[in-house]
Amino acid sequence: METLTRSELLTDSTAIRQQFPILNRMVKGKPLVYLDNAATTQKPLAVIDALTHYYSHYNANIHRGIHSLAEEATAAFEATRDTVKEFIGAAHREEIIFTKGATEGINLVAYTWARKNIKAGDEILVSGMEHHSNIVPWQIIAGENGARVVPIPVLDDGTMDMSAFQRLLTKKTKLVAVVHASNSLGTINPVNSIVAQAHAVGAKVLVDGAQSTVHLSFDVQDMDCDFFVFSGHKVYGPTGSGALYGKKELLETMPVFHGGGEMIKEVSFEGTTYNELPYKYEAGTPNIADTIALKFALDFVNEIGKETIHQYEQGLLNYATDALEQIKGLKIIGKAPEKTSVISFIVDGVHPQDLGILLDNKGIAVRTGHHCTQPLMDRFGIPGTTRASFAMYTSYAEIDALTEGLERSIKTLL
Repeated sequence: METLTRSELLTDSTAIRQQFPILNRMVKGKPLVYLDNAATTQKPLAVIDALTHYYSHYNANIHRGIHSLAEEATAAFEATRDTVKEFIGAAHREEIIFTKGATEGINLVAYTWARKNIKAGDEILVSGMEHHSNIVPWQIIAGENGARVVPIPVLDDGTMDMSAFQRLLTKKTKLVAVVHASNSLGTINPVNSIVAQAHAVGAKVLVDGAQSTVHLSFDVQDMDCDFFVFSGHKVYGPTGSGALYGKKELLETMPVFHGGGEMIKEVSFEGTTYNELPYKYEAGTPNIADTIALKFALDFVNEIGKETIHQYEQGLLNYATDALEQIKGLKIIGKAPEKTSVISFIVDGVHPQDLGILLDNKGIAVRTGHHCTQPLMDRFGIPGTTRASFAMYTSYAEIDALTEGLERSIKTLL
C-alpha cells in the first residue's frame, strides 16, 4: 500500500479500512463495528497474502534444507527476525527468540532464567494490573523455589502506585515483571523509571509489551529492560506468532527451554551440546508461515508510521471518552493521564455480559468480563467491565455507533 501522510490518516480512515477485508462483513444484519482490538487485531491484506503466498509458492521446512524452497523459506523466516529487531530497537538479531506470543515468552523466562536464579526468600514484584500470563508463571516458580510474588498496588485512577513500588523494592527483589500498557485499563506504565529503579537494587526486569507494541514507539535498549515480550496477533499479525527479546548476555547463560531438533549442535547417548542463540530456544519445526507473515504486519505499521497511528488513536480515545462520559450511569474504570486507546467501563444496574450481548445484536464487538486481570477487578470491587478498544482502522462513526448502541441497550436493560 502507499504510505499515508499524517493528515490523510487523521482526516479519513477509509484508505486504511480498505486494507482489512473482514471490516466489510455484516454481523446479525448490521455492519461490523469491531472494537475488541485489545484482544486481537484484524489482519491487513498484506498479511493474508503473505500466508497464502508462502503455502502456494515455497512451503518447506527451514534452516537445514539445501533445496530452493527450503532456502527461500529460511530467508523469509530470518528476515522477520531482522524486522523485529529493528521494530523494537534490539542491539543484536540473536536477541530475538520467536515464540507463540507473549505468554510463551514469559513462560520461557520463568522456566529458564527464573527457575535457575530465583531462590528461597527472594521476591518477584508484579503490578496489580498484570494479565494472568504475567502472574501465574511467577507463582509457579515461587512455589517451587520458596520465593514470594509481591503485588504492586494500583491507585484509584488506574496508575501503578510508584511510591509503594519504591518501598517494596529491596535487595530481596530479584525480578520485576510489569506490563508496559494495561490490557484492561489502557494505563501506560513508566517502564523506563521502573527499570532504572529495579536495576539499582540488582533486580532484572521483564516488560510485557503485548499491548504497547501496537500503540507506542519505544526502544528496548533505551528502556534497558532485560526481557521484553509481545504477541504478533495484537500488532496486525497472525495468531501463534510473537517474540521474546532478551539481553544477549542473559540469554547465553540461561538453561534451555524445550529439547528437540534445531536447538542442538550434536546429540549422542553420552551427551548433547546445544545450539547458539537464537536457535537454542527454538526447538522443533517453528510456526514458519505465521512468523513470515508477521514481518508484513510490522512493515504495514512502519509504512504508516507509529507516531501517526498513535496520534490518530489518541484522538479516538479522547472523542470516545467525552462521548461515553455523557451516558447516565456509566463509569469509566481507569483514568490514567497516559493511556493507550482502551476504555473499560461499568454501568449502574447492568451486567457487562448482558450489555455485550445487546451490542453484538447491533453488530458491535466489544469485550466483557475480567479480561484475564481478576486481581485488578478485585481491587476495584467489580466482577468485570465492558471494554472498547480502538485501532488504526477504527472510525469516528464507529464510536458514534458505540455510543448510540450503549444508550439504547442500557434503556432496554433498565
